[in-house]
Amino acid sequence: MDTLSNVALAGGLAWASGIRLYATVFVAGLLGRLGVVHLPSGLDILTDNWMLGVSGVLMVGEFLADKVPAFDSIWDAIHTFIRIPAGTLLAWGVFKDSTPAMQTAAALLGGALVSGTHLAKSGSRALINTSPEPFSNWGASVGEDISWMGILYLMWQHPLVLLIALGIFIVLLLWLLPKILRGLRALWRTVQRFRGALGGDTTEDRLPPPQSLR
Repeated sequence: MDTLSNVALAGGLAWASGIRLYATVFVAGLLGRLGVVHLPSGLDILTDNWMLGVSGVLMVGEFLADKVPAFDSIWDAIHTFIRIPAGTLLAWGVFKDSTPAMQTAAALLGGALVSGTHLAKSGSRALINTSPEPFSNWGASVGEDISWMGILYLMWQHPLVLLIALGIFIVLLLWLLPKILRGLRALWRTVQRFRGALGGDTTEDRLPPPQSLR
């Protein structure tokens, strides 16, 4: 594989991992196992039977969890500590046989991409879950599934197009993340006010402290 294809593969795997980690690992491993795509030697582990079995089971769980409002945010919160390291390792694995400088650059690129994708996904889902109806959640989930499939297709079939799309995504991400963070802060303040209203001061709490006896 040439440098352009490797960069697209590293960026695409990290990008996709922030949306559907286990599905990314399973599909990449399965296609590599069947010989449909060529994986660098650093990603040969994805084609192992155990890796395919475990990632396949987790992929199903990931798909179902992502369709359940509120639980999807819990799932995303837990996977902050899984998606980001895994996406970074996948990007590094693409350049395992390259120079240390290329490996480090790939890890930095992968880590930044998967972190941004994960934060955008989890933050927007948390805001969407404030709506009582489930349809917006399902629509967001299906949209993520479609975008994830598009990333994988472009990654292997049109790497240059993927890199262009990746550049556009990064620009949009820089614009979107501050808005998501502001929305999450506003949501947190609302939750705190609600909790304060539910656990309001009792009459006893409002009484002044007793005067000390003389």
